[in-house]
Amino acid sequence: MVDGAWRKVAKAAGLLDSSGVPAPTIFARMSELAARTGAINLGQGFPDSDGPQVVLEAAVAAIRGGVNQYPPGRGIAPLRQAIAEHQRHWYGLDVDPDTEVLVTAGATEALTASIIALTEPGDEVVVLEPIYDSYSAAIEMAGAVRRTVTLDWPEYRLKADKLAAAVTDRTRLILLNTPHNPTGRVLDRAELEAVAAVARERDLIVVADEVYEHLTFTVGEQHRHVPIATLPGMAGRTVTISSAGKTFSVTGWKIGWLHARPDIVDAITAVKQFLTYVNGSPFQPAVAQGLALPDDEILAIGADLGRRSTLLTEGLAAAGFGVRPSDGTYFVIADAAPLGYTDGAALCDDLPRLAGVVAVPVQAFAKDPSQPSSLVRFACCKRPEVIEEAAGRLARMRP
Repeated sequence: MVDGAWRKVAKAAGLLDSSGVPAPTIFARMSELAARTGAINLGQGFPDSDGPQVVLEAAVAAIRGGVNQYPPGRGIAPLRQAIAEHQRHWYGLDVDPDTEVLVTAGATEALTASIIALTEPGDEVVVLEPIYDSYSAAIEMAGAVRRTVTLDWPEYRLKADKLAAAVTDRTRLILLNTPHNPTGRVLDRAELEAVAAVARERDLIVVADEVYEHLTFTVGEQHRHVPIATLPGMAGRTVTISSAGKTFSVTGWKIGWLHARPDIVDAITAVKQFLTYVNGSPFQPAVAQGLALPDDEILAIGADLGRRSTLLTEGLAAAGFGVRPSDGTYFVIADAAPLGYTDGAALCDDLPRLAGVVAVPVQAFAKDPSQPSSLVRFACCKRPEVIEEAAGRLARMRP
């Protein structure tokens, strides 16, 4: 058996079985289960339809136009400029495209490179739980230590006293995810102010995973995403991360980006160049074009997903689940306890047989034993007819 650091990383990410043997992620396992059984895959968060045609055609044109070799290490200038303009236009942030922007292989690389660059072994990183699985693996790769702040079902609000209690003299980063996967919460301004207050007081950097920034279901100002970098004193101590994959339904392109002050971007770039070096040359001009789409087209993407989220929420409720309506993201959390299932993991293993549907247990994102084990995450980033069919199948499962 080949041993090494991989074992600690795999353990942190929950990828070792009870015998210490490597196991696939829960998302890969459930997607494989869907493919093998023909079940509808509402487990892994990827759309089943493509994004804006103009963005897709721009990628095709770039490939045919010979944009197929290494791009500049920090990303092509038009994309960096488009990212800077996007941040100015949507959030009023003044970003230098030459010194404060880095294009990455998706948000996952941006997160991993940031954590490795900005921590030393033994440093602590505060995260919100339920927690997306790659965070734990990245923290372990850096030799850092994870400290969790639990968001409690069903409100999933960040409590300021819990956050303050999690920070110690060894804390270097707060890893903030909003809109939040898997809960679907969009943290409000009061919650963000609490994070900012702790960061300023304790001289911390906030790494902000904002990949679902345009996928919120806004009613007036309610549930509107607010980047923490826009709060007083936070622009210089925030690494803001986003991705084209979610906004434009091109998750396989793996074009992400980050912006931060120049010295932080320099440090992260030094790590990134030994991870992927560069990435996605023909996709970069296409993403630049996507970021320049008119406001109404960007807003329509979130509005359309919101309708699908409502369709799934209503379908799950009709099937007998307890449901927390989502504020944003690809996901809806449902409680299987009203149906008599206390173990969400066991239910997800049985769902393909019981209903021909695949979902993911929230246990995959949360280790806190105080959290209900009956919670299940469903993805709403599917075509409406697929969601309706899945909801009908789940309803027929009801006792």
